[in-house]
Amino acid sequence: MFDVSFTELMVIGVIALIVIGPERLPKVARTVGHLLGRAQRYVSDVKSDIQREIELDELRKFKSEMDEAADSMQSSLRDTESSLRSGLNDTAREARQAVAGEPPASPAAVDTAAVGTAAVDTAAPAPSSAPDRLPDPAAGSPAPADQPKTGTTP
Repeated sequence: MFDVSFTELMVIGVIALIVIGPERLPKVARTVGHLLGRAQRYVSDVKSDIQREIELDELRKFKSEMDEAADSMQSSLRDTESSLRSGLNDTAREARQAVAGEPPASPAAVDTAAVGTAAVDTAAPAPSSAPDRLPDPAAGSPAPADQPKTGTTP
């Protein structure tokens, strides 16, 4: 802050000794030291307050950016949800018309209904050649040869 060299401090000390006198110089030096310490603490407090405000300002900017990003994400999700709902509602309406036997409203709906029917047909499980009921292994299993069939142990 202030660039004071050692020789300048010596000149100030000699002048203070001449003006103040040797009796009061230690007391005045102590008072000046306390005042300088308070000034330094005050300056450091102001610096830390300014630094804290700068950090808070950066955090506020970051928060506003995150809020904007969250809002855009929510609006995107809402748009996607509404488009999915409208597509599902159209498909459900076409399915109801197909079940009721009414002709679809447009040729595109016929193509969609045909694709949906083909998907249902291919999704049906193939008949299995396995028997419906498997034999119970515990019911017909023979007793091991080393154990008697009476239930007693040797």
